[in-house]
Amino acid sequence: MSKFKKKSESSQDIPTAALPDIIFMILFYFMVTTVLRETEIKVEQRIPRAEQLVKLEKKKLVTYLYIGQPKPQYGDLGVEPLIQANDAFIAIDGIVQWVNAEKDKLGEVERDQITISMKVDEKTKMGIIVDVQTELREANARKIMYAAPTKAAEGN
Repeated sequence: MSKFKKKSESSQDIPTAALPDIIFMILFYFMVTTVLRETEIKVEQRIPRAEQLVKLEKKKLVTYLYIGQPKPQYGDLGVEPLIQANDAFIAIDGIVQWVNAEKDKLGEVERDQITISMKVDEKTKMGIIVDVQTELREANARKIMYAAPTKAAEGN
């Protein structure tokens, strides 16, 4: 018989002491990098009601234009309806440049599929809407959608 015995009592456990630290680091990373709302709406928005609504499939391809009177906190901008694209007010003659910049953010295949969603206040005159439509036509943005609330939101 041998004098020495083999010790085969090695542990197969995985150390989990650092696991909570790793989970919290990942949690904080996602909390910091998540964007909840990209734009702050700076114009009045009472959207007209619609009869037929269609839900969009790819929201990534939708870009929003807000048209309406500036909110009271932006009183130095007057009372005439303004056009808001993302977080900035733009003039009617800047729409073509804005559409081209939005198309550049998309991939080559998706550029022709961009949809411009216009959220227009119900008290806005039709003249500014026609001007925006003309500029969008010049920018070759042919898919235009007018946003409207759902029937569930009508009580608001």
